[in-house]
Amino acid sequence: MTEVSTLRVDAAPGATPALPRRALGWVRRELFPTPLQGLLSLTVLCLLLWLVPSALDWLVFSATFVGEGREACSGEGACWLPITQRLELFVYGFYPEAERWRVNLVFLLAVGVFPLLYAKRLHPRWLLLYLGGLPFVIWWLLKGGGGLSTVSSTEFAGILVTVFLGVIGMVFALPMGIFLALGRRSRKPVIKALSIFYIEAVRSVPVITLLFMASLIIQLFLPEGMSIDILLRVLVVLILFTAAYMAETIRGGLQGMPKGQFEAAKALGFSYWKTMALIILPQVLRNTIPPLLTQFIGLFKETTLVIVVGVLDVVGIAMSTVAAPDWLGLEHEVYLFLAIFFFNICFVLSRYARHLEKRMEKGRS
Repeated sequence: MTEVSTLRVDAAPGATPALPRRALGWVRRELFPTPLQGLLSLTVLCLLLWLVPSALDWLVFSATFVGEGREACSGEGACWLPITQRLELFVYGFYPEAERWRVNLVFLLAVGVFPLLYAKRLHPRWLLLYLGGLPFVIWWLLKGGGGLSTVSSTEFAGILVTVFLGVIGMVFALPMGIFLALGRRSRKPVIKALSIFYIEAVRSVPVITLLFMASLIIQLFLPEGMSIDILLRVLVVLILFTAAYMAETIRGGLQGMPKGQFEAAKALGFSYWKTMALIILPQVLRNTIPPLLTQFIGLFKETTLVIVVGVLDVVGIAMSTVAAPDWLGLEHEVYLFLAIFFFNICFVLSRYARHLEKRMEKGRS
């Protein structure tokens, strides 16, 4: 039997292995489907072959990563010393060095959301419990109290602020957006009118205007001697702004639900809130998760606007680095570092959104 099998394999010397055959099929289908698209593909490939080696040489091979000062930069490649020497400032801001373990724990808790989102066997109740308690745990760890030393929010800066605003903003904006969407579809005129007014008013104003209002105007209406933490004011603005856009996304999902499901729930004696919680909202949220994650990406990038009201996020640290006399003229490396940082975060979130879309497509088939 072994000899016969060997003869059969040798009898087809021109047979192409499955993997190379699929690769060739993909190349023909995606890169060279027509002569014009094939010419464009060849042009792009030639440009990549010309640009990528030069870019890698400037970024990595001829770059300077270690040195005492700007004099250590060779000038042939990128000078990453503004980043490597101020990396702790970029990550932790002005947070006390002895307490930075708390920031590391916050980063770990924030990153831990992604494995939980991918876990198929995890009950949604535990995921919701984790997400619901995450903002309060983050605030406790960063601000202190309850056995931890208190740290002023004026010492928050860098990536710490970006993660703080992005994660907490998303967790609170989603439930608020759900209630606004339900309010806009309510049959009670007062609730519906208030929801519509809020959503349209917030969506018609740039977020930078709301940040200025939170920073300057709100303080004028507070009693003398009373003040609200600027970081909390900025956080509230981002939550309110993002919730208005999420409300419209969720409302679109609610309008796409068949009326028969509402009528069947009513026939079974389900109340309005029971119908929403057990039947309608789980389906709506499952179908709108990809666009909601896209809005989270937008929120994450909008956190960079807090620099205009004096909150130093990672962009604020980058601007102070570029303005420092020791690093004048090295803005390309600093802002390229920012681009790489935001690209990695947004790319991971976008790939997760695509993963959810594929999972839902399989579920429908």
